[in-house]
Amino acid sequence: MRVNVIGAGVSGLSCAIRLCEAGHAVRVLARARGEAIVSQVAAAIWHPYNIQPVDRAAAWAAASYAELLRLSRDRPEAGIRLRQGIELLREAPPTPLWWTDAVPGLRPARADELPAGYAAGYVFQSPIAEMPRYLAWLEARLAALGGAIEPVDVDTIGGAFRAADVVVNCSGLGARELAGDDRLQPIRGQVLWLRQVGLERFWLDHQGPEGMTYIIPRGHDIVLGGTHQPGQHDLRPDPETADAILDRCLRLEPALAGAEVLAHRVGLRPGRPEVRLEAEDTPAGLLLHDYGHAGAGVTLSWGCADAVLALLHDRLG
Repeated sequence: MRVNVIGAGVSGLSCAIRLCEAGHAVRVLARARGEAIVSQVAAAIWHPYNIQPVDRAAAWAAASYAELLRLSRDRPEAGIRLRQGIELLREAPPTPLWWTDAVPGLRPARADELPAGYAAGYVFQSPIAEMPRYLAWLEARLAALGGAIEPVDVDTIGGAFRAADVVVNCSGLGARELAGDDRLQPIRGQVLWLRQVGLERFWLDHQGPEGMTYIIPRGHDIVLGGTHQPGQHDLRPDPETADAILDRCLRLEPALAGAEVLAHRVGLRPGRPEVRLEAEDTPAGLLLHDYGHAGAGVTLSWGCADAVLALLHDRLG
């Protein structure tokens, strides 16, 4: 089958690779690449956050964890590293969080591992991607499989069917216009990049009264976040927001004090009440949707790519 994939972010490239591996002729149609896509801003830690529907997302996240774990071990050039850290909870959950079964070795945090003000937590290892390096590796992997990336500005779904039997829509926020999806909205995320100071563990707190807080160490820098601002489009970093993020992160990890701020970044996550992964019959041909992952693009990428491939083969009989 000739398949065109709209979008060269982590979702589009993962889908394109799986389709190529299955023997399809694949082209990625990408208006933006590199620094211009939201995947570049991502802290890119595997962590299922604010994802629906939970029953499907659990399988997608588990499949992605397994593949990212494999890449961290077998493909060091991909830029995936496994790090240990802790998710902090202000209130102890009555039952384990829905995604915990996907993570080998995950355990409840001990009382001496919890900062003041936290009732519980989970200690676990999670894959973290160096996004510029990882996206470059995905592009190289696609090319090695015979896939191609074309700098095409896709204005309509019908136009994406040029020389294709099937189109996969991984256009992220672009799907609001392309697919006429008014349930899709931007979720503004602001982060800081600090110079690495030898930090190894990550911290996650999504229940803080002052806003979400996360500290994600990478090879040469540390990502501090963040914000979750639905409906906001402003790509300019806000200095007051940056100061508040830094203050929250310093309270969790005093070792960050004095670390050089390398950059301020803002990305618009493609938010939706639930991920859209489904088939649609159009006058031009079969259209498969895979978008609306919000801040969980990396977390769901390979699981959703597997699901797209399975959906295609199911429709083909």
